Amino acid sequence: MRFLHTADWQLGMTRHYLNGDAQPRYSAARRGAVAALGPLAAEVGAEFVVVAGDVFEHNQLAPKEISTALEAMRAITVPVYLLPGNHDPLDASSVYTSPLFTAERPDNVVVLDRPGVHEVRPGLELVAAPWYSKSPTTDLVAAVLDALPAGDDVTRIVVGHGAVDILVPDKDRPSLIGLEALETALARGAVHYVALGDKHSRMSVGSTGRVWYSGSPEVTNYDDIEPEPGMVLAVDIDDSDRTVRVDSHRIGAWRFMSLKHTVDNNRDVADLDINLDQMPDKERTVIRLGLTGSLTVTDRAALDACLDRYARLFAALVPWDKQTDLAVMPADGEFDDLGIGGFAAAAVDELVNTARAAGEDAEDARAALALLLRLTEGGAA
Repeated sequence: MRFLHTADWQLGMTRHYLNGDAQPRYSAARRGAVAALGPLAAEVGAEFVVVAGDVFEHNQLAPKEISTALEAMRAITVPVYLLPGNHDPLDASSVYTSPLFTAERPDNVVVLDRPGVHEVRPGLELVAAPWYSKSPTTDLVAAVLDALPAGDDVTRIVVGHGAVDILVPDKDRPSLIGLEALETALARGAVHYVALGDKHSRMSVGSTGRVWYSGSPEVTNYDDIEPEPGMVLAVDIDDSDRTVRVDSHRIGAWRFMSLKHTVDNNRDVADLDINLDQMPDKERTVIRLGLTGSLTVTDRAALDACLDRYARLFAALVPWDKQTDLAVMPADGEFDDLGIGGFAAAAVDELVNTARAAGEDAEDARAALALLLRLTEGGAA
């Protein structure tokens, strides 16, 4: 028996830092990742798809978002089981009980809207732990495990959402999923695989090889936070001995990258330019850039021109403030060849002196000098 395990689609997600039309393209890519599940299911021979929570970014969605999401799920053709998670819980405002969702839900889409066993077919069950609020007061997964029999002829797949206790420092959070309870249920043969959502990067938890986060099928955060996003898991459970094999398939198309670069002179700025220029798929790439070093005003102006250019080419080029420490200081003679005199020359000298000082006006003076250089050199962007 083979199925697809996915989670955290979070359809309707926005990223405020995306440029221009990048947000609509990113939203389309998230829906595209859902549509890609149909061909993947056919390719690997998957019997069904489980979505382990957070199908939607929240419950208050525009009608178009709901309709296009359901249309993408309709195209998958095999059954698709949706678990409400912390972003889209089954509360009073739930998207899953809205008139639009109810009216347009395709026949192949099933909401796991009650805790416990849901039969897929004879001999195969999903054990669901849906969220009913954003702040559960108990381990929802543990609550559905205790009553399950062991040693029968039924293959059971747990579908849960949330953080496993060994992965977080805050052990007092009541909603944490206890790994010990999962491994106990696996060891006694009551369940055979645990499909989890909440972590947006692919991850195996514990030592059994049967507890997995699939991660989000399209990236949602930078690679130092999500090292393995954009995956869907194809899970095989042998019908005779219940052995499990998990294969990963990449369907995500976007990249969110964190980069750090040292810039101390114009050669370093040129190297940064080359590195950014050689990156493929700029329209589907978000860069968070941390810069350290000490530059002259001339080199800082060159850096600004470089960054301005790539900010237009990438989906976003975002300053990484915590990893940025740039000092700018006018070099001796840097403004001697501007071809100006009199009052203008005196004003430039005053700006240079202010820029070299440590006062509150130093940064403004450096910015003014950099703009002056770009204007006099015809390089304004």
